[in-house]
Amino acid sequence: MTATAPPVAPPDEPAAQPARPSHLRRLVPVALAAIAGLVLYASFPPRELPWLAPLSFALFGLAVHGRRLRAGFGLGLVFGLAYLVPLLSWTGVDVGPLPWLALAVAEALVLSLAGLGIAYVSRLPMWPLWASGVWIADEALRARFPFGGFPWGKVAFGQPSGVFLPLASLGGTPLLGFAVVLCGFGLAALVLRVREVRRSPDARPLRDRGVAAAAAFAVVPVLAGAVAMPLVATSAEAGTARVALIQGNVPRMGLDFNAQRRAVLDHHVRETMKLAAKIKSGEVKRPDLVLWPENSSDIDPYVNLDAYQEIQQAAEAVGAPISVGAVVTAKDGTTRNRLILWDPRTGPGATYDKRHLQPFGEYMPYRSFFRIFSKDVDRAGSFVPGKKAVVFDMKGTRIGNVTCYEAAFDDVVRDQVQEGAQILSVPSNNATFERSQMTYQQLAMDRVRAVEHGRAVMVPVTSGVSAVIRPDGSVAQHTGMFEADTLLADVPRRTSLTLATRAGVWPEVLLVAIGAGGLAWAVVRSRRGRRAQV
Repeated sequence: MTATAPPVAPPDEPAAQPARPSHLRRLVPVALAAIAGLVLYASFPPRELPWLAPLSFALFGLAVHGRRLRAGFGLGLVFGLAYLVPLLSWTGVDVGPLPWLALAVAEALVLSLAGLGIAYVSRLPMWPLWASGVWIADEALRARFPFGGFPWGKVAFGQPSGVFLPLASLGGTPLLGFAVVLCGFGLAALVLRVREVRRSPDARPLRDRGVAAAAAFAVVPVLAGAVAMPLVATSAEAGTARVALIQGNVPRMGLDFNAQRRAVLDHHVRETMKLAAKIKSGEVKRPDLVLWPENSSDIDPYVNLDAYQEIQQAAEAVGAPISVGAVVTAKDGTTRNRLILWDPRTGPGATYDKRHLQPFGEYMPYRSFFRIFSKDVDRAGSFVPGKKAVVFDMKGTRIGNVTCYEAAFDDVVRDQVQEGAQILSVPSNNATFERSQMTYQQLAMDRVRAVEHGRAVMVPVTSGVSAVIRPDGSVAQHTGMFEADTLLADVPRRTSLTLATRAGVWPEVLLVAIGAGGLAWAVVRSRRGRRAQV
């Protein structure tokens, strides 16, 4: 037999080479993750673009879907840096970029664990469900670790308005964040499934069950938010209270405003006296209660007679109890960030000590170690946290106290409502952060808390933005920044508890369990797959 020679490709048609992914294609997931992080940042205040958040998670889902664990971790880190570095830029005001970038990187590393977990569950059926649970589990971790947690930047806090917000009244910030993330991952799954179906010869995307399931994940959270809208109540269940919020302003922006503590107190007394003059002239009605901001008296009124007399004079002039934010030395010698209920007749009474202190600000963990990197650590305080929720009875109105940074923590806010608060007060001091986006991000948190617990939220701030927030999260009144001003509003007193308040931590536990269940299933499938290959 004559051997047949193998065919040879013509000279103008070179033999095909094995396809290799180009370096450019390898960068596509990285670019998607970075863009997703920037889009999520853009959804947060001072912009009010909550609808961008699902688009962010759609992009992130496309980036991590089907990736290896190491790639998921890396893409999660890219996403986290693109999101948190600009979001937390306010932490570098006055102390420089090192603390800001260190915090952003640390938080991004925790967030990268979510990227790893999402990549791991992304090959499972119904992966958007498990991936959304993984994200909430990561947020729960960030809210507790390290140094008591740093929940700033939870997805829910970028939703002070929009279709998803009513879900906060059903399951708190965990359910609200879960719905946003699930919608985004559902969109990603829809894109991936439609692209897969179209590759088949008899493609019929509209009849494909996978397309229908992905579309359901994207649409159901939106429908759930719309259905929950009528559940957000705003009526006055126990009448109304006339509330005055005093924004006295500060001598100057930045950390150095503390050097003029007496001037800060004088400013708030002066603004209160202006209100008293308007009451006396009949220009405005007398308020039932007056709320001063956090740090409105950094001079301890218990030991400084001048400060005591100034506050007493203001309370007597306005003829109403004042909640005063003060820095005091407790009986045990420790420093406390305290709210004092000041009665116009009897003087200082009930107190609330801030329970969740800000690390690296109100106290410095591992001070000697961090001093190696920056001498600014010695500018941090040595405050000691309080131990319990305290509701002020202010002329028959029960005010729940949530001091500034505490608004980021689910349990602190919930405790005050469960203690019987009819109105929430979030006295704050944002002067340290100048005109940064921080004050708007915190205001968005307060708006979400209003819906979550069905309470009006009062936000007196030393330098702005002070605000009166209705129980539906809308802002009834607000001030500008770095100006002296007073807000006066008739505020509904509410007594009923939302489902979120009643459920407490359990919605978060359930959603974390969904994520953990998805991870466990992925582990089992992976082990079975390896055994099948043996």
